[in-house]
Amino acid sequence: MTDKGDQRPGTPMPDFEALSRNMAQFVEEAGRVAAAYLKPYEEGRAKGGAADEVGDIVKTLGNVAEKWMSDPQKAIEAQSALTSRFLDLWASTLKRMQGEQAEPVITPDPKDKRFADPEWEENPLFDFIKQAYLLTTDWADRLAAEAEGLDDHTRHKAQFYVRQIASALAPSNFIATNPELIRTTLRESGANLVRGMQMLAEDVEAGGGQLKVRQSDPHRFEVGINLANTPGKVIFRNELVELIQYSPTTDKVLRRPLLIVPPWINKYYILDLNPDKSFIRWAVAQGLTVFCISWVNPDERLAEKSFEDYMREGIFAALDAIARNTGEEEVSAVGYCVGGTLLAATLAFMAANGDTRIAGATFLTTQVDFTHAGDLKVFVDEDQIRAIEQEMAKRGYLEGSRMATAFNMLRPNDLIWPYIVNNYVRGVSPLPFDLLYWNSDSTRMPAANHSFYMRECYLKNNLAKGRMNFGNTRLELSDVTIPTYHLATREDHIAPARSVFLGAQLFGGRIRFVLAGSGHIAGVVNPPAKPKYQHWVNGKPRGELDDWLKEAQEVPGSWWPDWIDWIAAQSPERVKARDPAEGPLEPLCDAPGTYVKMRD
Repeated sequence: MTDKGDQRPGTPMPDFEALSRNMAQFVEEAGRVAAAYLKPYEEGRAKGGAADEVGDIVKTLGNVAEKWMSDPQKAIEAQSALTSRFLDLWASTLKRMQGEQAEPVITPDPKDKRFADPEWEENPLFDFIKQAYLLTTDWADRLAAEAEGLDDHTRHKAQFYVRQIASALAPSNFIATNPELIRTTLRESGANLVRGMQMLAEDVEAGGGQLKVRQSDPHRFEVGINLANTPGKVIFRNELVELIQYSPTTDKVLRRPLLIVPPWINKYYILDLNPDKSFIRWAVAQGLTVFCISWVNPDERLAEKSFEDYMREGIFAALDAIARNTGEEEVSAVGYCVGGTLLAATLAFMAANGDTRIAGATFLTTQVDFTHAGDLKVFVDEDQIRAIEQEMAKRGYLEGSRMATAFNMLRPNDLIWPYIVNNYVRGVSPLPFDLLYWNSDSTRMPAANHSFYMRECYLKNNLAKGRMNFGNTRLELSDVTIPTYHLATREDHIAPARSVFLGAQLFGGRIRFVLAGSGHIAGVVNPPAKPKYQHWVNGKPRGELDDWLKEAQEVPGSWWPDWIDWIAAQSPERVKARDPAEGPLEPLCDAPGTYVKMRD
């Protein structure tokens, strides 16, 4: 994502005639951005929610300020501490300007790519700007962390919001305070700003008046062509799901079919990105009859579809179709993220009602206990949920972009600001990257489903407590006695490993827990042929994750082979491969189907 044409040393001189033309065009393109932003308001279709979010930030940080100002002596001490460090920085900078050596007062994290350009260290002015920023943001974070009398949730929110503001105000984001951007702009006589403003206008238009930051080249991918292209057929469809059965590539297959329940927050093809990365294609090659749910991208007509409806019209409908097309009454199931949470609740419902159609279950980065759910809990309290419910009531669903933004905010220095700077200041289009294209291909969520999930899981943690109900059935995870396989990833910001580990212990059957390297996506999509990360095994989860990990065996490479061994051990019998084109259910269309192509 760096501009390879930006070569040091020396400050380039611009072509002033070209600069004047580019600045005029820049202003013209800025007008296009403003028009794209204002158009939804003029047409009465502007998306809400921003005012509520800003209001919560102001309220939260106001609480922090109030706690400090209630004790003037402590407030003075905090201010004095910052002043003292700035005096040290000023003295250090003066020494450097006089040609003397001076130790930095504060240094960035070695992993912080924002200050990688050598001039951040070599130039005393930019070094001062960098250190001043680091001192201020470190001080602000300490204020949030050390404010006395704050409840845990408010403190968590305050620290999260401070990090968001700090990321937004980084000097690396602005031309005047970033040496690399200064050189780029002078060398190109401002042409980079024109290109950036053109992309900004396009992205505001694509976001319906809100900025939808492009993270990949959107023109280089097409679902069904170079994404989600594992051969198969859609064998069943209702208003919530299409069920895909994949074509076999082996003569014999395991008797027990496999049903994949992906999250509905994004499209299912994260498990079928391309032939080299596709978990689905690989599972087919191991001799599994693979079925995968493809959730619809819901609109206002499905506003009342509930979490329980997703069980009945999603998982249960899929099980019925699998039985009709294969003659098998038992399946293995895989649930990913919120799809896994739904699968866990479904298994508890089935256990309570004597339903044995799912004989083994795998949970990929799935939370069922939300005690340690990480930074996403920042967005969950009664006031915020009520505000989201009021917004969803207007159209019957939550915009997919809202959840995508929330996920990106968990890692703003990786997933937001580098792209804003690269796209709109450097004027460089992002490289084609299938995973980030998928990340931007968000889906809407029905109001009833999303409200239930936020309240029952994140706010009340009722599934873990045995207080969640589907109809008259109370869901108790300890009643689930089938074998279960739980995969967590070590750097997961969405389903933290500690949270997955704790939830896995709630199940009543034989439990296998595996910890993979990397995060929520890369740790899961880690094929054996090109593994990037290792994994750890230590059998059943017990005690605390750190203690489990101390005794765990580190295994190089992908966790996929460990999983297929576990799957095969559950039901090793093999039968003749099943072709979806020849089953009792007449195929409706080729994979990947139609629902996956519905855009937000």
